[in-house]
Amino acid sequence: MALRYEKAWEEGEPEETEQYQLFATSQYRYRVFVTALSEPVPFVVWFYNQRGGAENLIKEANNDAGLTAHPSGRFDVNGNHFQLAMLAYNLNCWLMLFQREPQDDATQLRHTTLATSRLRFLFVAAKIWRHAGRTGVSYSDHYEEKGVFQRLMDRLRKIVPRRSGYAPVMLPALR
Repeated sequence: MALRYEKAWEEGEPEETEQYQLFATSQYRYRVFVTALSEPVPFVVWFYNQRGGAENLIKEANNDAGLTAHPSGRFDVNGNHFQLAMLAYNLNCWLMLFQREPQDDATQLRHTTLATSRLRFLFVAAKIWRHAGRTGVSYSDHYEEKGVFQRLMDRLRKIVPRRSGYAPVMLPALR
């Protein structure tokens, strides 16, 4: 299936593309799908658009979560490594949801990559101190994410079980 879209040109804006085009023309943009789907064209376009987003998440898990590393020649050991890598990736996604600003519409959330969150929240220069029976952590005055990090830690400390599950740590809770 081949689709042709007419380009909308604004004066003075250069054309930026993320990948090479098979048919580079000044008036039209083309998309080509090789598929065995027999559904209508709008459904096929929607399906492949959704798939592209999933492929980006898979690429991120492969590159940033260590999913492509195979620590052993044994299938069961590699299976365990895969499960642990996916658990770490999913825990990081939940961590990013906990640090977000409260908002009602979950569709407006932007994806934060694993590499970005690792730089913001895990590789943090800090000093752990102990004085008068208390232990604490002091962050540098130059740590830009100090407020967001403190909000995240406060929310994580509020997680408590109850009979019907866990109490929400922020409102509105995503559903």
